[in-house]
Amino acid sequence: MTQQDQKPSRSFAGIAGIVAAATLISKVFGLVRQQAIAAAFGVGAAATAYSYAYVIPGFLLILLGGVNGPLHSAIVSVLAKRRREEAAPLVETVTTLVGGVLLLVTFAQVFFADAIVDLVGHGLEATTRAIAIQQLRIMAPMALFAGLIGIGFGTLNAANQYWLLSISPLLSSITVIIGIALMTMQVGKDIIKPEYALIGGMVLAWGTLAGAILQWLVQLIVQWRLGLGTLRLRFDFKSPGVQEVIRIMTPATISSGMMPINFATVLYFASPIPGAAAGFNYANLLVQTPLGIISNIILLPLLPIFAKLAEPENWDDLKLRIRQGLLLSAVTMLPLGALMVVLSVPIVQVVYERGAFKQDATQLVSELLIVYGIGMFVYLARDVLVRVFYALGDGQTPFRISTFNIFLNAALDWILVGPFGAPGLVLATVGVNCSSLLMLLWLLDRKLNGLPWREWGVPILGLTAGSVVAGIASYGTLVATQQLLGKTGLLVLLLQLCVSGFVGIAVFAAIASWLKIPEVNIFISRLRQRFLKK
Repeated sequence: MTQQDQKPSRSFAGIAGIVAAATLISKVFGLVRQQAIAAAFGVGAAATAYSYAYVIPGFLLILLGGVNGPLHSAIVSVLAKRRREEAAPLVETVTTLVGGVLLLVTFAQVFFADAIVDLVGHGLEATTRAIAIQQLRIMAPMALFAGLIGIGFGTLNAANQYWLLSISPLLSSITVIIGIALMTMQVGKDIIKPEYALIGGMVLAWGTLAGAILQWLVQLIVQWRLGLGTLRLRFDFKSPGVQEVIRIMTPATISSGMMPINFATVLYFASPIPGAAAGFNYANLLVQTPLGIISNIILLPLLPIFAKLAEPENWDDLKLRIRQGLLLSAVTMLPLGALMVVLSVPIVQVVYERGAFKQDATQLVSELLIVYGIGMFVYLARDVLVRVFYALGDGQTPFRISTFNIFLNAALDWILVGPFGAPGLVLATVGVNCSSLLMLLWLLDRKLNGLPWREWGVPILGLTAGSVVAGIASYGTLVATQQLLGKTGLLVLLLQLCVSGFVGIAVFAAIASWLKIPEVNIFISRLRQRFLKK
């Protein structure tokens, strides 16, 4: 929506502060949820089946219903250029269209649940397979709610509503945590026994579905109060605004839909490896917790800005904003990735190793975490560039790249799973993200009549070198504290993590400050002023 329809816009750092606080709360609840699952079910049948059943409904919720997903991006890109009174009819029409399509997807999951599970989990044990099929049928309606949530997120983002967008995903975590807590109260320590795997699987499925429904209802109330659309059915599919949303949304949605295909490919190769599927979930959450917070901080304020700078006469300013997004991604993700690599074992021990989660599970998840950490910057940088293409009204380019990457991902999985096992499958994903980033940069260079490669590349290379030095310093500190304090005990591990992490961050901060990158220094200064003022 145009500026005359809104209150004075907040600064980038101001929005970042709101998003950071809300997303942090949401991610903390997500981490607690995963800790509860790990303690209750470890890498057993209930958790493993959930990993397979969650492939389609979960990825639809994350991608279509997620902040910075294709629906969210398309709605923001269109509404940012239009007046407020145009919003409600457009949103209602898009909701009618998307809801109808996703109802068909919901029914398809119910009817073909067994075939879907067999496709992605060809080597599953019979009990695990049966649980996964039931879980998938329960969670199938999440396809519909994913679309509704994504549209709502885009509508609220265009209206400068950031708090609810970032905090509402915690509802899914709360419902799962409550379900596990109630089950634990009923059966106690027997929850880890195989005969309770089916009940545990149902608790996970129903809790996840309930959370998605609550998330949609909460944002719907706010949307109604702002006059930004109701549940009214509209069929004005030929209006210019709706056509623009469809033009951006369709290839972007299909492109994002390639990600669950890629993950399903990973699960296919991982199914013969005991506990691998559950291990992916545990390791991925440790990466997604900081990654989700920081991606929201960076992408939520930048997406409307990208959309407003999409015309050729504004491309110089657009390039400055792209540089800002990439450098902020580098200065946050590179040191965090380095810490994930060198501190993987104590991180997993502190977060997960209790109850049914034993030392062998720690070994598996820590190995996966190392590879995930290597690819953190590439993942976020790729997302920044994808949003630039969406803002330019070009959803076809990310779609074509995603299509190519399906085949690249399958080939890399086949090549790397043999010599490296489960970590090789994560390494294949990192390779695919690197391929996407390079192709997006090359095509954006042609689209925007050239990019300032040196101005972008030199500081990023400097930050990369700084993260390597910081990782070495952090690992050296960890080894020293282990020799002094030993390697056992939660408090000891937590202290070692804090000290080693602080040393690594301090070293990186010193190097980043020495590099004198203007965008990074200005952003940190404004963020510091905002929080000190509060």
